[in-house]
Amino acid sequence: MRGLKKLSAIGLSTVLAFSLAACSGTEKESSNSEKGGDKQEQITLNFWTFGATGYEDLAKAYEEENPNVKIKVRAAETAEHHDALFTALSAGSGAPDITMLEIDQLDRFKVAQDQFENLYDLGAKDIKDQYLDWKWNTGENNAGDFLIGLPTDIGPKALYYRTDVFEAAGLPTEPEEVTNLISTPKAFEEAGIKVKEKTGKPFVDSIEMAFRAYLDAAQETFLNPEGELLLEQDENAVKAAYDYAVHLNELGIVGKFEMWSPEWANAVNKGEFAAELGAGWLKGWMEGNAPEAVGKWRVATLPTEFAANWGGSFISIPKETKNADEAYKFAEWLISPDNQLKSFQTKGLFPSAPAVYDMDAFKNNEDEFFGGQSTAPVFAKAAQDINGAVYKGEKYFPLYQEVLNALKNVQSKGADPEKEWTSAVKRAKDLLNR
Repeated sequence: MRGLKKLSAIGLSTVLAFSLAACSGTEKESSNSEKGGDKQEQITLNFWTFGATGYEDLAKAYEEENPNVKIKVRAAETAEHHDALFTALSAGSGAPDITMLEIDQLDRFKVAQDQFENLYDLGAKDIKDQYLDWKWNTGENNAGDFLIGLPTDIGPKALYYRTDVFEAAGLPTEPEEVTNLISTPKAFEEAGIKVKEKTGKPFVDSIEMAFRAYLDAAQETFLNPEGELLLEQDENAVKAAYDYAVHLNELGIVGKFEMWSPEWANAVNKGEFAAELGAGWLKGWMEGNAPEAVGKWRVATLPTEFAANWGGSFISIPKETKNADEAYKFAEWLISPDNQLKSFQTKGLFPSAPAVYDMDAFKNNEDEFFGGQSTAPVFAKAAQDINGAVYKGEKYFPLYQEVLNALKNVQSKGADPEKEWTSAVKRAKDLLNR
């Protein structure tokens, strides 16, 4: 029960507990076939998902192959999904048989690994070599002997750039040329200065994305696995990322378009900034929301210092299930390379299985929005450039927000960067001591 106590200490509301118990279902049939007969008992698996995954269609395909299995898919928004799962685990009832966990939420649930099945006990070791090492290792505990989640989609980052803005700045526009031009953080700055001087437009959309350039590539950020705050150490990845964002802002190449705001969406559509450091899933949003920008964006590889993952998820099995073997069988099938290709083709979920990167349907997937460029290989290279698993910790989001608030004060209010940093560190300490 130690994990439950830790979960409860996070302090999220439990008001959903009763409704969760009702909606999750009570089907707990045995996963064993009837002995002495040909008919298999019917099994119902409750599967909680978030976002637009298309897993409902894959679940139907699985049911056709396994007529004794019924899969009830429950989809929700990301925050709602994880809070509901937290509440169910805290209450000790109402958890699903199978659930998705978003990568930034993963450490929040790892502290209660006793509430999940160890997927190594269910056969996961047999498929480990099919997936990117860093993605697989992220799903393990610190000791490496407990696997809380099977790898699904990932979010390798690349440089999205406007060809018309680059051309107006006298910069090359072909992806390979841009990759060669912007091969280091220094070259990144120099390209930004040219864009600003020639066009008057910012290079990067926001101070947050400038901050994430280095931050997302760090293997430890605000906390280490022992729960120690790292912000005051001399070799501090967060401070390095903070300083770089401040530097880019001082060069005048950082815009004030906050991601997902109406102003940002309009800027993407109209070309009000030159580049975005975005993950593979961003292209799906662009294709559906920037009609005037068709053919004007391309994708190039980021400098290796910025190689990072942003987003992605895992498939986990709560301990509460009475059908662990059947749940695992479905989860393993769901994340297979063939099904990851289908998820990529239908919903843009970027695969974590490298075998997909060699499939013709993946490599030759031309994107009309990106001028006919086949962007998938660019993100595949980015995925394989990532150094290792990233530890974020339970309180990554509130700690991240404190530092981001400091950067916003620097940019919008002209505040002193060092004073803002000192204040952010103090707030971070206070947050951890609550």
